[in-house]
Amino acid sequence: MMDAAEPTGIALLGATGSIGASSLDVIARHMDRYRVVALSAHRDVAAMERLCRRFRPALVAMADPHAAAALRRQISDLGDTAVAEGAAGQAAVATHAEAQTVIAGIVGAAGLAPCLAAVEAGRRVLIANKEALVVAGSLIMNAARRSGAVLLPIDSEHNGLFQCLPARPGQPLSLAGVERLVLTASGGPFRDRDPATLSEVTVAEACAHPNWSMGRKISVDSATMMNKGLEVIEACRFFGLPADQVEVVVHPQSYVHALVQYRDGSTLAQMGNPDMRTPIANALAWPDRVAAGVAPLDLVGAGRLDFAAPDDQRFPCLALARAALKAGRGATAALNGANEVAVAEFLRGGLRYDRIAGVIEETLAARPAEPDDTLEALIGHEQWARRQTTESLQRGRHR
Repeated sequence: MMDAAEPTGIALLGATGSIGASSLDVIARHMDRYRVVALSAHRDVAAMERLCRRFRPALVAMADPHAAAALRRQISDLGDTAVAEGAAGQAAVATHAEAQTVIAGIVGAAGLAPCLAAVEAGRRVLIANKEALVVAGSLIMNAARRSGAVLLPIDSEHNGLFQCLPARPGQPLSLAGVERLVLTASGGPFRDRDPATLSEVTVAEACAHPNWSMGRKISVDSATMMNKGLEVIEACRFFGLPADQVEVVVHPQSYVHALVQYRDGSTLAQMGNPDMRTPIANALAWPDRVAAGVAPLDLVGAGRLDFAAPDDQRFPCLALARAALKAGRGATAALNGANEVAVAEFLRGGLRYDRIAGVIEETLAARPAEPDDTLEALIGHEQWARRQTTESLQRGRHR
């Protein structure tokens, strides 16, 4: 009789965020298959302490050194869990020797370096971090080819595309007869709102997504549809198709997450209830399937499925993202940096919602033409955009 297979070691970057919570919920349902060996977070000490006591990882890392010091004191009785800090600590989690699978769930550009480290180490990497591929997609895909890393998307839309495609990422989709990839967007909380009233949008309204439970930053990105623009860039780089073969449609019910159109006229759709645990479970177990704790979609209860083209007046960020994709890698890195600063300022109450797109557009227009063929250069574009956007906001031109 053969011994049961050892559980797969999991490292989770961004353990205390929404992706982290969904991932750990799936993992906890299958502790015979998965073992948490390393976790990282920013500064939420109380949440990380709870996770350490529940999952007993060998290593945890806090990006904030003060939070790391506090966590060491809080879990001093757990002699089997080491605490690291800063960028080095995040990299140590991403490349932990016992982690065969790494879940890249850190939101924003902060997740780029540890995600790339996991890819370069040849791990199986589940990517939820849009920004990693937006800022440095070609570098990550090239690193995966060199290291043999397996990259699997866990954004609901990209995972939906993955499930509808016959080939592994990196293989030419044209050979499989693929004509077009279609990403669906809920349209967020303002899909039916009069554009003339968007200047009155509050932070609470922008963060109240009608279908998905997400963090504040990504909820605002969904409201502006910048998240869909970033997903177009991500899809082009992940699946190797040009921008004119990646379409976005508004689908308010969020039951159809993605579609793939083929040369013979067929269209395949991936459907399910709007719950991040489904794509996470799919990528964790791929090519197998495991229970995610999500009920199957009730087609009769769903009643109807609506689709519409995005309104450019209501969602100017989508056009900005496509323009940046056309302009090149440095432009998409700058787009990401400008957006993060603008959204953060909105969340702080210092920028009107309807000014977010204008701030980003101004930054992109001022972008210098510089090399963008290395990670350092791409990070330089992203950091330049952050400084440029911050200076523009400080001048008060967009309030």
